[in-house]
Amino acid sequence: MPHQLYKNNSISGRYLSYESLRKCLVDFENFKIDSMEGMSVLGHKIPVYEFGKGQTKILLWSQMHGNESTTTKALLDVFNFLTSSHEGAKVLLNSLQFVMIPMLNPDGANAYTRVNANGVDLNRDFVALSQPESQFLVSVFEKCQPQFCFNLHDQRTIFSVGDTSLPATLSFLGPAADAQRTVTPSRRISMQLIAAINKQLQNYIPGQLGRYDDTYNENCAGDHFQSQGVPTLLFEAGHTGTDYQREETRTWVYESLLASFKAINDQSYLTFNEQDYLEIPENQKNHLDVKILNAVFVNPKIDKNTSLACQYEERLEQGEIAFIPKIITLETDSLNYFHNTLDFSKDTPSDQAIVNQSIRDKLKTLGV
Repeated sequence: MPHQLYKNNSISGRYLSYESLRKCLVDFENFKIDSMEGMSVLGHKIPVYEFGKGQTKILLWSQMHGNESTTTKALLDVFNFLTSSHEGAKVLLNSLQFVMIPMLNPDGANAYTRVNANGVDLNRDFVALSQPESQFLVSVFEKCQPQFCFNLHDQRTIFSVGDTSLPATLSFLGPAADAQRTVTPSRRISMQLIAAINKQLQNYIPGQLGRYDDTYNENCAGDHFQSQGVPTLLFEAGHTGTDYQREETRTWVYESLLASFKAINDQSYLTFNEQDYLEIPENQKNHLDVKILNAVFVNPKIDKNTSLACQYEERLEQGEIAFIPKIITLETDSLNYFHNTLDFSKDTPSDQAIVNQSIRDKLKTLGV
């Protein structure tokens, strides 16, 4: 089931607008559940899609944070696989039922913001339920009564797998159901399923899977559904190398989703236990985007002994995501790893020239 065979090549990159998504979904009109359509603050329709008629229901939603599009891209690739003639797809559709919301926060997606049009973080709205998008997700949950919930997100580039130098390209969490972080029956199943996914994905990206912090927050969607007794998994699409468009990570999200479906279908996740889950290293915030060497070649006012790095801030500009460098002075005792290194005493590779020029321009302003 190679990802490239099912990848939707009409979309790529970090910015996925509501209109771009709508164009991708035209081919799947027959799978839309018209009776479950929601509405965003600004009046954009939120469609829900159903694949399969099996006994085990899985509810998946993506992009409840509008600036987290990687899992949405991967979900559309899963759409292609499930509607293909592949025998593996037929097996899954016979035993499982998938209820999928590709974009829960279309207003935030258009604006490339974490929050919705009212400025509310939907993933902190599951006590108040003040927003139409949050209310809609709960209504879908109540109507379809799933056996599993998958909460699909992106995470920042700062996360490392434990204290290693490897980036957390994918991270997972079996959310807590209470403040004591009790391993309830549903949470145990979440842990087992994540352990099964981890075993499979280690074949592709060894050492690059992390475990997200499990502090309980009743306002979060995953914690809320876990507390309802439904095994819930948080998927976090992370970073690797120069993959700032998250196209490589998109592949691993796709593979992790298929691995989870297979493990549910054949119940192989039951062979794993809580300890297998806990052995996945917990994420640490030890990564920065770029290590800067020899900045004095750009700006002689910079002390040659000063350790500098760059962390990008993402900004929507004319339909594209611009990566704006923020220069950071490193503490001498700080533990940091870097996705890339930029040495200004050497020639700049042409494929990085534009990005590196923005860092160069920022360095020129230091001490001025």
